[in-house]
Amino acid sequence: MSIYAIPNRERGDTVKRVFISALAIGFAVVGFSFQQSGRERVVVRPKAVDEVLVNPGMGITTFQRFNDEPLNEGLKWSEEGPTAVRTANRDKVDFPRTSIAYCRWFWSAIEPDSGAVRWDILDAALEEARKHSQTLAIRLMPYDQKHPLPDWYQKSGARRANQPGDPDGDVWQPDFSDPLYLKYWGRLIGAVGARYDGHPYLDTVDVSSVGYWGEGWSPYMPDFQHQQALIDIYFDAFRQTPLLMNFDQERALAYATAKGAGWRLDCLGDMRTKSDDPYFPPEMLDVYPQQVVRAGIQEVWKRSPVSLETCWVPGHWKEQGWDLDYIVDQALRWHVTSVNIKSSAIPPEWKPQFDNFQKKMGYRFVLRRFEYPKTVRAGEMVSIQSWWLNAGVAPVYREYWLALRFKSNQISRVIKTDARLREWLPGDAVWDGSIYVPHDFRAGVYEIAVGVLDPRLQKPAIRLAIEGRDAEGWYPLGKIEVK
Repeated sequence: MSIYAIPNRERGDTVKRVFISALAIGFAVVGFSFQQSGRERVVVRPKAVDEVLVNPGMGITTFQRFNDEPLNEGLKWSEEGPTAVRTANRDKVDFPRTSIAYCRWFWSAIEPDSGAVRWDILDAALEEARKHSQTLAIRLMPYDQKHPLPDWYQKSGARRANQPGDPDGDVWQPDFSDPLYLKYWGRLIGAVGARYDGHPYLDTVDVSSVGYWGEGWSPYMPDFQHQQALIDIYFDAFRQTPLLMNFDQERALAYATAKGAGWRLDCLGDMRTKSDDPYFPPEMLDVYPQQVVRAGIQEVWKRSPVSLETCWVPGHWKEQGWDLDYIVDQALRWHVTSVNIKSSAIPPEWKPQFDNFQKKMGYRFVLRRFEYPKTVRAGEMVSIQSWWLNAGVAPVYREYWLALRFKSNQISRVIKTDARLREWLPGDAVWDGSIYVPHDFRAGVYEIAVGVLDPRLQKPAIRLAIEGRDAEGWYPLGKIEVK
């Protein structure tokens, strides 16, 4: 330990000593103590880390699989969600560790017979997410070119929007304004919401009712009143689990986000400059940046998440010679929290850029300065000051507790603060508050530590971007004496 005398003053109080110490807790801090209102106080400045952090509700997701499961080969992926538990993979998977598994299923797989929902599929996926230290983000999809609407629905008397002789006649296209479509699709979404809304391992649900893959576009778009009704069924079904609105229809996007949904898009990275397909224009250079503004959703990220999905996969971007820096920078300008790259390998030469991307997306809490009294008395209020930096591009969207732990050789006690972490937008944040030291605290010297807790488990859940994390997820800061 090195001790220095310094001439400057901290908050108008005379500095008594400065030291650099490992504090026997595994990280270097610069700290000092000084007199304030007749009581000596301690300031700790933790050392920041520059590593990718795996934290709840953010990051690169797995797709149709879970942590440590084999990646898709080459540039391909599957739209078919898992319907059975896979055999555990024993080989190391070269893919970012993640807190979110994103899966989606077609209507015909989830409800093969009218009213007979395959709860086993969704139950198993939630359980697999838990086992792999993830939460589950889901989408239920009506159909695509290879996965038709359920046979029972086609034979239910529901109206068809096209005919077999039409150019797209091989696909039975529904009339989305048909009351039977709202009835049966709404029945499924309502049932899923009744069973899973608020489930601790359900991360988000995509609002998905119209068109191929439920992306919200179709050659047979209904009037907006029918689109609105198909959006509302999600808000009726999911009042606790966050919803994400698909991007394709501007008016629908504005409507759902105004009701509280976050948003997502399906074609991050599409750097084409032209297209002959009216339903697939160049997304990154024509559609997306302008639609964010036209739909008025620039500020949605402040209260609801933004989730992006790659167009094709990063390996395809590499083959096309597309500008990764442009793509990543645009995603960060949209304040992205999670990205689905379809469980496809990241080109080796791009891994440093993807690592840097992960360090910026979502939230990233750095404790800059922590001040507390050197001695306290049991049964009194104690003043704490702390300065934080959210070095990410978004806030945390779920409720977490900032808490302090007092630990001695005999006991360990946790005290919750009233900090509002969901309000910590990118940039500096300050929590200055008081905590009550319980009257039954025994006299003695305690280690004081900080942690961000999951309210359900009341255990540390979020990794901070500082050194010194202990085996239980706390960050010890120094010693405090209780008298």
